[in-house]
Amino acid sequence: MQKFSILVCAFLLLAPLGLQAQKSLSLEDAVMQQWRKFRPEHLRVAQWREDGKGFTQSGPRYQEVFYYEGKKAPKSLFSTKDLQAAFGEQVPYIANFGYLSKTEIFLSFGQAYYRYDYKSKTGKKWVAYPQEAANLAFHEETGRLAYTIDNNIYLATEQEEKTAVTRFNNPAIVSGQAIARSEFGISKGLFWSPNGQYLAFYQKDESEVSDYPLVDISSTPAKLRNIKYPMAGQASEKARVGVFDPASGQTVYLKIEGDEADQYLTNLGWGPKSEKIYLAQINRDQNAMRLNVYEAKTGKFIKTLFEEKHERYVEPEKAVWFLPNNPKEFLWASERDGFTHLYRYEAETGKLLNAVSKGNWEVEEILGLDSSGKSVICMGTDPSGLNLYAYKLSLNGKKQMQLTKEEGQHHCQLSPNGKWLLDEYSNISTPNVAQLISTKNGKLKREFIKAENPLKDYKVGTTELLTLKAADGTDLQARLIKPSDFDPKKKYPVIVYVYGGPHAQMVTNSWLGGASLWMQQQAEKGYLVFTLDNRGSANRGFDFESIIHRQLGEVEMQDQLVGVNYLKQQAFVDADRMAVHGWSFGGFMTTSLMLRQPGVFRVGVAGGPVTDWKFYEVMYGERYMDRPEQNPEGYAKNRLHNYVDQLQGDLLLIHGSVDDVVVLQHNHSLIQAFVEAEKQVDYFVYPGHPHNVRGKDRVHLMRKVLQYIEDKLN
Repeated sequence: MQKFSILVCAFLLLAPLGLQAQKSLSLEDAVMQQWRKFRPEHLRVAQWREDGKGFTQSGPRYQEVFYYEGKKAPKSLFSTKDLQAAFGEQVPYIANFGYLSKTEIFLSFGQAYYRYDYKSKTGKKWVAYPQEAANLAFHEETGRLAYTIDNNIYLATEQEEKTAVTRFNNPAIVSGQAIARSEFGISKGLFWSPNGQYLAFYQKDESEVSDYPLVDISSTPAKLRNIKYPMAGQASEKARVGVFDPASGQTVYLKIEGDEADQYLTNLGWGPKSEKIYLAQINRDQNAMRLNVYEAKTGKFIKTLFEEKHERYVEPEKAVWFLPNNPKEFLWASERDGFTHLYRYEAETGKLLNAVSKGNWEVEEILGLDSSGKSVICMGTDPSGLNLYAYKLSLNGKKQMQLTKEEGQHHCQLSPNGKWLLDEYSNISTPNVAQLISTKNGKLKREFIKAENPLKDYKVGTTELLTLKAADGTDLQARLIKPSDFDPKKKYPVIVYVYGGPHAQMVTNSWLGGASLWMQQQAEKGYLVFTLDNRGSANRGFDFESIIHRQLGEVEMQDQLVGVNYLKQQAFVDADRMAVHGWSFGGFMTTSLMLRQPGVFRVGVAGGPVTDWKFYEVMYGERYMDRPEQNPEGYAKNRLHNYVDQLQGDLLLIHGSVDDVVVLQHNHSLIQAFVEAEKQVDYFVYPGHPHNVRGKDRVHLMRKVLQYIEDKLN
């Protein structure tokens, strides 16, 4: 029998005994109200004022903004009624705003940006933009707004609503949007220089990328909508970076160093003087990266500062971060020592000065410098990966201090003066706490919120965090949810929820353990709901995540079976009634487990599953599997069509009809293989939905998933 090292942290989420009868949680409420009605009390759109003395947050229903300073009672600054009086327009709510000065703010609603002085209670419409505008990038100091319409870029100012920046008629030329299918940490395509005098932008040429057909059934007859989808091993997009000068109306393109046409241009960052652009360039094989510097005005290549290589892959995800008090130095995040850490460089020469952080934990985000300017404040994990803390790191790399003390997932904002952290955290027994702490030593200054359990009037069970052992001794974090009336003498059916892929973590030391509320709702129907983060998932270091390289599904299944074996050893588990469900990579895992580990699960429900990695996109697929011609054995081994004859039990496959991430070919080709093998399988499609089913239809989806499991297990 396999031995397990198990650390169990169980917390009862029930209200105290003796209170009135509790209500049952409906599936509709569990799906639709987790982040509304059942979200613990929290700070609403909190942000620091520029002087760092206090912060603001919106009141209930986002109708009023309050100012908090020290231990004083909150002070009302302005409301939607004040804004309506100043602008002469209806302001439905105050969802977000930024500071222009101590008393003047800017905000956006409708189709415009506005500026408002809450001391004089005066304001005006500032910059308007067209209704079809997307990918907005606003530079508040200059009042310039860049945006896209279709595949071109436009500029809006106080004087002019629409000035063309690019004028491409070829639909394959896309400007101002995220490129590389949003891999490498890319989330946008428009980048203002610090002084607002230049606009850098990503551009991609998809002329050689294959069209992929999606069918739009909203019209009669239905219409064909082609998208560009570069599959593994096939032609990819060609990227470049443009720099637009609003003063001259001219655009130059960076003269990209290197002759590889389909290299990746990522992590675009500006130098502090708005003169240089820093760009991480990665080869198509994704095993080598160069950090290059370019002159913004001319596009001229200046130099390569340094290179990084790895036999598996190199994946930078954050731009250079210049020290606010020293424009000659920047910080760079890298996994070169096995964990994401910060390194300090000379900007001019690329000389490595020192590692700023170290240890078997991951830096997640830089918040800024402390008040001394000698230490950087950042968010980072702990070795378990379960907790997220704020850390204070001396820039010379000699000192590390954990500022937030309580175990859990912390989310912090640093005051502009570097003296204070506005810290909001939860853990498995704490719904939410908002507090102010010092960056000097982490000492508590003031507690603003200590949220009550929003589920106190409902029947919900226990959530346990488990630590199991992989075959190589690696710790694996897992979560088990039991009914509120759990009886260890009974035997319970199990739903295993799985994701298992890179860049994702399902189990955290946060409220509900990171679980979706439908899992609690199903536990009350008499299920155990189990989830395990296998090797390959996020926040445990490069080796933990990259072990899946060239063999997606192999190690992940081994680790999921560790969880299954643990469950089977529990006297209260009905091992003959186990189901597995997941979406996307989790759909791949669900289908893999049903076909390649037949008999373990009686039921599987796979949503949007990858079934053959040669159908998946270049950027993600080739990072983890290399190209099909480079790794034919790996692609063949994880092609699920090869295992359809091994299906035991019931399998339901689900897909959105216009999925542009995991295209429908994955499911349809697998179903074709089932038909050819004379194997029965169930299938359901959500018309008009892309990769995920959202809105009210998500209730239908979860009812479909859970009803299928119930019908087939019983």
